[in-house]
Order: sequence, then structure tokens, then C-alpha cells
Amino acid sequence: QVQLVESGGGLVQPGGSLSLSCVASGLSFSNYVMSWYRQAPGKEREFVAFISRSGDYTNYAGFVKGRFTISRNNAKNTVYLQMNSLKPDDTAMYYCNARSGNDFWGQGTQVTVSS
Repeated sequence: QVQLVESGGGLVQPGGSLSLSCVASGLSFSNYVMSWYRQAPGKEREFVAFISRSGDYTNYAGFVKGRFTISRNNAKNTVYLQMNSLKPDDTAMYYCNARSGNDFWGQGTQVTVSS
């Protein structure tokens, strides 16, 4: 079956960096567009970043532009999210999403930005 497994979350101070990974299995990874979403306590899940199948097109939510970078390695079935200049408002559960007609989600990885 399809599995998306996120990792790399943790506790970081404001201004710090984290690198998230999402490893996919059970699907033809290069046929899927990949995205990162996040959900803070008491809030709806929101879009963070998108990358096309080949990786040549990316898109970001306005609140992360210039701070986060999404990338993918199709040979490793992995999508990444490099997060720099983190703020307390970035605290959330971060989820990866695979989409190609069907929609698949990982279980999430917690990111906490606090001093």
C-alpha cells in the first residue's frame, strides 16, 4: 500500500533551521506532484509548498517565500522541505501530500519553534 513517512521535525529556536523529509513507497513517485501542508493546533490545515513531478516548478505560500525551499529526489522517492529563519508561527504538524488523481497523506512530523 502507499506510505508517506515524514521525518526531521523537532524543537528549534526562532531564527533556526530544520530540514524535513518525506519518503514515499507503494507508488510511482515521479508521477506524483508533491506538496507540504501544515496544521497548527486549533487551525485548519494549510498549504505550504508544491513541487512538480520533475521538480522544475515550485510554488509557495506567501508566508514562507524566501525562507522555505521544497525539493525532490525521484531516484530516492523523497521530497524535502528546507526551513530557514523559523518563527514561532511556523509551529505546526507538517504533512506531505502526493497527488495524481488520488490523494495520499503522511502521518506528519511536529515542528515546534520556541525559545
